[in-house]
Amino acid sequence: MASSTVSAPAAGKRRRAGRRQELGWAAIFLSPAIAALIVLRVVPTVGALSQSLYKAFPGGIIPATFHGLGNYESLFADPNFVGTIVRTLIFNVIINPLQITLALLLAVLFVQKIPAVGVWRTLVFVPVTVPIVGSCIAWGAALNPNGPINALISAIGGNPQPFLTSPNQALAGIILLASWIGIGYWMLFLISGLQAIPEELYDAAKIDRAGAIRTFFSITVPMLKRPLLFVLVADTVANFVLFVPVQLLTQGGPQNSTTLLMFDAYRTTYGYGSRNLGAAEVVILTVIMIFFVLLQFRLLREERTPR
Repeated sequence: MASSTVSAPAAGKRRRAGRRQELGWAAIFLSPAIAALIVLRVVPTVGALSQSLYKAFPGGIIPATFHGLGNYESLFADPNFVGTIVRTLIFNVIINPLQITLALLLAVLFVQKIPAVGVWRTLVFVPVTVPIVGSCIAWGAALNPNGPINALISAIGGNPQPFLTSPNQALAGIILLASWIGIGYWMLFLISGLQAIPEELYDAAKIDRAGAIRTFFSITVPMLKRPLLFVLVADTVANFVLFVPVQLLTQGGPQNSTTLLMFDAYRTTYGYGSRNLGAAEVVILTVIMIFFVLLQFRLLREERTPR
């Protein structure tokens, strides 16, 4: 009895020492990532928030003075900026479900036993391996009024389309390009999640004579909730800060039809030389993005069973 009484506190001390050692090693290994997060994310965010509260003459000739929320009031009083926010929200409401749905359908297809499935996966993933600048140049040439796509449309008797030069079609062209790159990337994460689902669940569904649609919504989607949440959040962030296709292909035009909030903040800061107003736009973009991310966490959170 005495030996067990003595050994219990000793065992507790060893466990606590082991936990402290694990925490120490975890802090060591995580420190580079934490440092990068602070330097590349936290510091610029705090800097943008601070700059957005000041006002200066464009170009920095006159020292900045504290302006409070004046920059935000000026932005929301501008109909063009409000239109940019609405356009950015519409863009994300369209492109996020489109990319995730197609990526999920392809992932479900490519985990089936079909001939040359590895080749098909590779073909869908190939656009991800191409630098985004190269993809933009290739699609810009393809969607040019005199490009190969219009040549094909003319060859079958159709009328050439102003894909990137029409206010009614340019944003759709940006969605097409971004989806061409993004679908294969998100598909890989979803394939990994699908392969982690126990096969016994599908065998039980077959015994219960559940159809493909019932099996998909009763087994696949609930078991895929965690990777699906990760993909949805990452895709949302990526599309809110989409910049390169707009910069290279349309410059926000024609008639501001492709001016998204990220590009508008860049143009305000570097094109018009108004760093403080651009910082306010970045803060607004960040707040909107965080709101949508938290909303997604709320909608896709896992229900905890009571103990």
